[in-house]
Amino acid sequence: MYTAHPDRYADMPYRRTGRSGLKLPALSLGLWHNFGPDRPVDTQRAILRRAFDLGVTHFDLANNYGPPPGAAESALGEALRADFAGYRDELVISTKAGYLMWPGPYGEWGSRKYLLSSLDQSLTRMGLDHVDIFYSHRPDPETPLEETMGALHSAVQQGKALYVGVSNYSAEQTREAARILGELGTPLLIHQPRYSMLDRRPEDEGLLDALDELQVGSIVFSPLEQGLLSSRYLDGIPEDSRAASDSPFLNSDAVTEDLVGRLRALNEIAAARGQSLAQLALAWVLRGGRVTSALVGASSARQIEDSVAATRNLDFDADELARIDAVVKR
Repeated sequence: MYTAHPDRYADMPYRRTGRSGLKLPALSLGLWHNFGPDRPVDTQRAILRRAFDLGVTHFDLANNYGPPPGAAESALGEALRADFAGYRDELVISTKAGYLMWPGPYGEWGSRKYLLSSLDQSLTRMGLDHVDIFYSHRPDPETPLEETMGALHSAVQQGKALYVGVSNYSAEQTREAARILGELGTPLLIHQPRYSMLDRRPEDEGLLDALDELQVGSIVFSPLEQGLLSSRYLDGIPEDSRAASDSPFLNSDAVTEDLVGRLRALNEIAAARGQSLAQLALAWVLRGGRVTSALVGASSARQIEDSVAATRNLDFDADELARIDAVVKR
């Protein structure tokens, strides 16, 4: 039987989420692509256990995570029953709905029917009566935002979610979502955007400024750019890498000679800080406290250990930041 490490809260920084009372660990575990039936159950459970032992109290999911869709939630449900039944109140568990889950006109996007049906299915798969955070995974161009936000509000009113968030929303959409939710009496807790040293859109398009103004938290996904910001691509494309596969999220065309040169330059900056490139990338998104938490995936317990080690040095001086910008923007 699993017993959590007694010092699990000793080293992980926890950050308040916007103006709420909820604190999240600086690093959260995303169950996007490593918790399907193609991965050994023992490995999955070892990752979850090691993460929790290191103070990673937040497990982030979506209805379509796996693969196949739903598999990650089912896997977490099994782990909760086997290992974490006595620790549920120490965990923050989030899920989302917005992408395709079942055929027909009610199986994706942002209608009230889809969102609330999907949440019920997610709770069943995980064996829970509520999640801590329920997200609208993407804006729906055809459904009124009032309906989508109303569904999130209903999830809280029904006791099936404690907080609500949005993901992949623009700054303007986020402001409007926050306004609608505020009028309903369910504050917008958090936004989950894509953000990394190589993808500055949340800065460039004003999203981080909007979140600051609204006092809404943020948890960023793909801080390692699908693994590009790691040691894997410093010498090109490994045969067993995501870029060498048929992944729709990263292909070999993205790994250019110029990019590899920039990755090597960033790796030199990381080494001077006593960090790996991946640790530098995680520390960079967490710098200054504007981002509440960074989502990391892991295919092994060792990977989660390496990621958590990034929190030992989250400070940058002006010269380091200027050197990083010079490399990325050249």
